[in-house]
Amino acid sequence: MTAMKYLHTMVRVANLDASLDFYCNKLGLDELGRFEIEAGRFTLVFLAAPGNQEAQVELTYNWDPEPLQGGRNFGHLAYEVDDIYAVCRRLLDGGVTINRPPRDGHMAFVRSPDNISIELLQAGQALAPAEPWASMENVGDW
Repeated sequence: MTAMKYLHTMVRVANLDASLDFYCNKLGLDELGRFEIEAGRFTLVFLAAPGNQEAQVELTYNWDPEPLQGGRNFGHLAYEVDDIYAVCRRLLDGGVTINRPPRDGHMAFVRSPDNISIELLQAGQALAPAEPWASMENVGDW
């Protein structure tokens, strides 16, 4: 068997600016590289969590509009975070809906502007239940 190495997950996006705002400014990923492919009429942007460049997300933006559907059938991207409550607070304050709040101090789900489900997992042990998260209801699909 040959060796294999994980490279990235590709996600198509309808609005590159809105997606970069979500993934970088709100979720906290870093932009590692950007490639404008004029002949193919698309842009590729590679992102990763700070200090974890081995697990990259490739945003693919096609310059010619096309309908994007079925974010749920993709599954989800998952990120381990140091403080799930602080990350969810930053996202909520940034206008992001918390679809599955971290009631258990361990897991939450949000969605990108293109309806991609993002799972957030608390590093190590779950945090003690805390408000407003403990009593917050689920919103939509996650």
